[in-house]
Amino acid sequence: MKKLAYASCLGVIGILTTEFGVIGILPQIAVHYHISINRAGLLLSAFAFVVAIAGPFMSLLASGYDRKKVMLTSLSLFLITGVVSAVSPPFWLLVAVRVLPALLHSVYYAAAIAAVIRIAPKKDQHKMMAIALSGISIATVSTIPLATYLASVFTWQYSFVLQALISALALISIYAVMPPMPVTGKVTFGHQLGILRKPSVWLSLMMTFFMFSAEFALYSYFADYMVQIKAMSPQGISYLMFLFGVTGLLGTWIAGKTLSKHVAWSNIAFLAGCNILVPLGLYFTGHTSLATTAWVALWGILYAPGFLIATSSISAAAHEALEFANGLTASFANFGITAGTMIGGWVIVHQGIGQIPWVAISFGVIAILLVFVRSIWEGRQKTGEEPSSIPSPIVVH
Repeated sequence: MKKLAYASCLGVIGILTTEFGVIGILPQIAVHYHISINRAGLLLSAFAFVVAIAGPFMSLLASGYDRKKVMLTSLSLFLITGVVSAVSPPFWLLVAVRVLPALLHSVYYAAAIAAVIRIAPKKDQHKMMAIALSGISIATVSTIPLATYLASVFTWQYSFVLQALISALALISIYAVMPPMPVTGKVTFGHQLGILRKPSVWLSLMMTFFMFSAEFALYSYFADYMVQIKAMSPQGISYLMFLFGVTGLLGTWIAGKTLSKHVAWSNIAFLAGCNILVPLGLYFTGHTSLATTAWVALWGILYAPGFLIATSSISAAAHEALEFANGLTASFANFGITAGTMIGGWVIVHQGIGQIPWVAISFGVIAILLVFVRSIWEGRQKTGEEPSSIPSPIVVH
């Protein structure tokens, strides 16, 4: 039982490393291909855009197939992407091979969660899901900063070698420990679609969109910002990304505690800290290494709970259809990643990279206002019914 959860976790690490490991090497890629950092950002924004568009439809198409075959197919595409990217193909092909696995990004998560739930006793289902999805935090702390470190010590191609190796290990692990899991029943979507009539759901989804737009307007260009504005070395950036991931574990733990007490105020606190306080701090601290390190550490604490905040918000609004709600959240989050990356890139081209903290602040203010609007609307809509119990949110990105 645990073997499958750990194998699924390894797959999640591979997927996250492929998606976000490119962030720390965008400047090297831009130099190698003689392109702008804005154009290099397509490697992130195109991936996120395809996940956002294709996720719900591909998950629906794959829902009738054996989950083992679905997971193996998904990881095979991620492995192919890592191998092809590592040989420095033309830039158009580099973008194309990143788009391919994005088609099955959400499919892997859905199949992995369904698999660990099916194989585990009811009392252990949440525990097994937690193990499988812990790959998100592990990748943030380990393989994503390691990808940046390898690029700084060797070349950017080694970052993709790392991604390929992790995907290969996950592929072998799933093949070895997972039994065949054919689908035995069909899912009815009518009841789940009903949540789209709830204004609180749409307010949560728009909050998610603007939150991720704010975060990735700055985070997507983390490496280039630190080089040009903070005068950091590539190796120094890899250390900062590692610190960012480590403090993120603390942030996730804190958010788990606070969200269980008050979702709205926790959301506001983390949104304001991550998307207003930190950008202001980075903007006004100049080249001071100690201050920059402190702000990055705080940024990690406030940034890491983003997925947890989004799913907690939608879970409170649509607890009767969590699977569909989390799927919508994943799409809106990736639309936000795309928008933030593209708008941030536009600002870099026209105003300079030093101005992108203000993009994050602008989107962050809108996200916070949406939290207030939802709280006010829900306060006026209370009917006196006892609220249903809300299951622990499942973070699926």
